Amino acid sequence: MTPPTGGWETLPWHGHGPRSRGRCRSQERGAGTVLALGVALVVIMGAALLALLAQSAVAASRAATAADLAALAAADAARGITPGDPCAVARDVALKNHAAVLGCSQAPDASVQVRTELNAGPLLGVARGLARAGPPPDPDAVPPPDPDAVPSPGLER
Repeated sequence: MTPPTGGWETLPWHGHGPRSRGRCRSQERGAGTVLALGVALVVIMGAALLALLAQSAVAASRAATAADLAALAAADAARGITPGDPCAVARDVALKNHAAVLGCSQAPDASVQVRTELNAGPLLGVARGLARAGPPPDPDAVPPPDPDAVPSPGLER
């Protein structure tokens, strides 16, 4: 059996082949570009969201660090280890860490609680930190271990 002569024009037309290419191509032209732009936009928005979340986490950590350092320095001043008013020392340490002290309170046991605030930028607002520091606990005040307690597996007495 020999194939028909005359090329593709002699084959029956079913909407496929060279005759239909022009119609389909004009209807779908640019669809891949629109899809690629949409995917790129979603990726860019996701990256921007992740960057904002990372910046907010860094700002919160910096505010907490400023509060920790300010409370430790204030507790040292409250105990007389370093000179100065505890809350004034806390303000100085917080300023050196680019934070502001919102509150400072000293307890009778020479412990100090400090609240700080750090400006995280126009999009994120402010980040706040809270810390408390004081003298170490009295070793006599710590209750002795319970002799009837069951030890954890893998630990020997």
